[in-house]
Amino acid sequence: MPELPDIVVYIEAFEQRILGQPLVQIRIASPFLLRTAEPPVQAAEGKRVRQLRRIGKRIAIGLDGDLWLVLHLMIAGRLHWREPGAKLPGGRRGLAGFDFPNGALILTEAGSKKRASLRLFQGEESLCSPDPGGLEVLKCELDAFARALSSANHTLQRSLTDPRLFSGIGNAYSDEILHRARLSPVRLTKNLDAASIKRLFDATRETLGFWVRKLRGEMGEGFPEKVSAFREGMAVHGRYDKPCPDCGTPVQRIRYASNETNYCPQCQTGGKLLADRALSRLLKRDWPRTIEELEGLTNPS
Repeated sequence: MPELPDIVVYIEAFEQRILGQPLVQIRIASPFLLRTAEPPVQAAEGKRVRQLRRIGKRIAIGLDGDLWLVLHLMIAGRLHWREPGAKLPGGRRGLAGFDFPNGALILTEAGSKKRASLRLFQGEESLCSPDPGGLEVLKCELDAFARALSSANHTLQRSLTDPRLFSGIGNAYSDEILHRARLSPVRLTKNLDAASIKRLFDATRETLGFWVRKLRGEMGEGFPEKVSAFREGMAVHGRYDKPCPDCGTPVQRIRYASNETNYCPQCQTGGKLLADRALSRLLKRDWPRTIEELEGLTNPS
């Protein structure tokens, strides 16, 4: 699933291409994509793009008349920049096309489960409805981070990926953050001392900042076509049984329902492998069972 660094570079690519441009036409090929009925999606046609914004892992495109198109790519949704009027890919892969005078933004989704979504909102207040309210870690201070982390007693992996606590972090970058912080993914937040919280705060900011810069450099003036949760240069995510770049110990993983956590037992858990019945019970209590359940979490306030 595209996370904060990926969404940032998508938006920066949009700024170069569609900011100030009129949205000529919206072509929707999948009836499952559009999740709102009012205002009708055709109301966005002919409107000029005035703002671009990230809301967690969502992309918000602000148009004339205070209309907002909000895209959530979920796991397999991807965006592509093509020539004006480009056809949608055949079969079930092509979901929608957004036509501008200078090109077409094409939305695709691999696989049979159609999870990507498009919503149209009228006004700033309505736009806030899909925002779970998590902290923007690259903009917050240590005290705010500590309050959010300690607001509920969860495993660190769950806390980092809870969109009500922290904005834009998923399994991929939480794996990398916890490795950098030298913390176990199943350590409970109530067991963290001040020094560990500070280390996690620094690791979160450093990891997200590093990957934003790296992806930005790889993209250059192009469009981010190779968005993936598995990146060359990651320390542990997607690297099961490969050597940890810091100590050489084979990376291990925990699987529960649709979730997978990758970690280095030497760097993060004192040599302990996390694979016992107690761990399974802990994860059963602490993790949403599906991606939809996790992404559907909202701020009760």
